[in-house]
Amino acid sequence: MRILLVEDDDRVAAALRPALRRHGMTMVRLSGGREVVGHLAEVDVVLLDLGLPDIDGVDVCRIIRETSDVPIIIVSARGEVDDRILGLHTGADDYLVKPYDVGELVARVEAVYRRRRSTLPGVGAVELVEVDGVRVDLARHTVLVNGEPVMLSRKEFQVLALLATAGGAVCTRNRIVAEVWGRSWPGANRTLDVHVATLRTKLGRPDLVQTVRGVGYRLGPAGAGG
Repeated sequence: MRILLVEDDDRVAAALRPALRRHGMTMVRLSGGREVVGHLAEVDVVLLDLGLPDIDGVDVCRIIRETSDVPIIIVSARGEVDDRILGLHTGADDYLVKPYDVGELVARVEAVYRRRRSTLPGVGAVELVEVDGVRVDLARHTVLVNGEPVMLSRKEFQVLALLATAGGAVCTRNRIVAEVWGRSWPGANRTLDVHVATLRTKLGRPDLVQTVRGVGYRLGPAGAGG
């Protein structure tokens, strides 16, 4: 498992690296939060300190959640209830207060990773799907187009993942909205259409996400229907 540690304290980082290695985990470390997005495609879990020198960790958490579904554990000396609630509401999967036991941290890392994978549509049955040069890694929440990474928002990735695991079958609009957004509302279909349009643009494959009129969407290579 690959861990991204966002922590400005050199001593914390130096102590954590060998501890994680003993549990079969590798660690990439950033001392600030502004470059986090560029590393998300390479890691499985983010350990995020809140007291960063360049940007508040809560804002970093929010930025991560706008672009990725990677599990986030906030690891901070801010231990007040309000701080923990804010961190979780911003998108963190767990919150651990410093000082902490390394064994507990490792257990939480493994737990959020398992939990996140189990909630992703299709994970467990299949983890990699490739169609027309687009490679969707469901376990690592990454997308490659002809070997180049493409950054998707959290919802865009979830829509693509759902279509990718359907094996070419049509996913109805109602199903996509229910599984990705968890609810429906009067403008849900329009929101879905916008996400699909953005997906087509980002992937550079206008025909990959195919519209099935009056039903929904399916994933397939160009010329396969739709």
